[in-house]
Amino acid sequence: MGGLLYIIAVVLVIFWAIGFFAYSAGAIIHILLVIAVISILFRLIRGNK
Repeated sequence: MGGLLYIIAVVLVIFWAIGFFAYSAGAIIHILLVIAVISILFRLIRGNK
């Protein structure tokens, strides 16, 4: 489950970067970025178990 969260977070960050440079996705991209950052922080706090 932790690996899946990390993969989703990386994909969301990539989509955010694409949307940030394209300026076409609006606020949805920033919401995805927040979700990705929370997922990464959650993964870092839990560590590898």
